[in-house]
Amino acid sequence: MLGVAMAVLLIAAVVVAGRGMLGHGHAVLRAGVRAVVQLAAVSLVITFVVHSLWWTLVFVLLMFTVAVRTAGRRMTDDPGWSWAWAAAPIGVGVLPVLTLLLASRLLPWQGLSIVPVAGILIGGALSATSLAGRRALDELTQRHGEVEAALALGLEERDARLEICRTAAATSLVPALDQTRTVGLVTLPGAFVGMLLGGSSPVAAGAVQLFVLVALLAVEAVAIVVVLELVGRGLVRRPARGPGRAPVRRTPTRWSLLRRPVQ
Repeated sequence: MLGVAMAVLLIAAVVVAGRGMLGHGHAVLRAGVRAVVQLAAVSLVITFVVHSLWWTLVFVLLMFTVAVRTAGRRMTDDPGWSWAWAAAPIGVGVLPVLTLLLASRLLPWQGLSIVPVAGILIGGALSATSLAGRRALDELTQRHGEVEAALALGLEERDARLEICRTAAATSLVPALDQTRTVGLVTLPGAFVGMLLGGSSPVAAGAVQLFVLVALLAVEAVAIVVVLELVGRGLVRRPARGPGRAPVRRTPTRWSLLRRPVQ
């Protein structure tokens, strides 16, 4: 019955996305099928991995690598290697928090504990990185004239970019804020429900879920700040468009503005 129910829900999602002209009908189908295959494979792998700390570390590094590539491609739409810059916000956000949890023994040195918590933190950093990067780059493209005006007024290139895109990118923290504000009132997150189903007391499940939510806020806030710095310095950017596509206007330097001929 579980398989039938999932198939019906997936078909319903595809039909609604298609009939509603959302442009994601095929993407919904592919995502659903990939989720089934990937979770089936990962379930088998985790059964083996969690019994060894070394294999647990390898699996966490694999999750990190996939997250970096996914977030980087989402941000830049670049088939090249510029997506690798996504390693900075995800790594700087996740590594200190995960290290603190392990060093303080709040998170046991066991694969069965490390893998799910690391997955939650990396997933949160992935979402924050891709959303913040896309919104920052979209804002710079749409408000390119304001960046030029800021440069003409004497702002450094980094400061001019950040002045324009910081507010838009900061909205990427809103989902994590809403989830934390409404926990227990609107939603019962996965860690809480999973521990309850596993036989833990509601108090213990609530405590674990609380530290996961607070850790996610820290991870995502750091990731967004690092993404903004990379965008401001021009390290994360979108490539020039290919033939037949509209050219991307590059942010000019102050020197190029000074050399512009007077009309």
